[in-house]
Amino acid sequence: MSFGEGPLWQVFVRPRRGVSHHHVGSVHAHDEEQALQSARDLFTRRGEGQSLWIVRSDHVVASDPDDEGELFDPALDKEFRHARAHPLPDDVDHM
Repeated sequence: MSFGEGPLWQVFVRPRRGVSHHHVGSVHAHDEEQALQSARDLFTRRGEGQSLWIVRSDHVVASDPDDEGELFDPALDKEFRHARAHPLPDDVDHM
């Protein structure tokens, strides 16, 4: 197989001392086994990884940058989400 053949796969590695996976790059491969082997060879050569996630790029669902306001702006009109919207009992003098 030459470079660039097969679907694109996104690679996430969880470092030995980390608690979450981080995107480190991508590989081309015909199937998940080949993608996993390529990712291991490319991104964990020095034993820095404890776990790999491989996801076909066409299976990733992403938000549209044009929807940024709708998705990420805080909901300021929903007071119940803020602690100040809830009264404290009289016997609680601080929080």
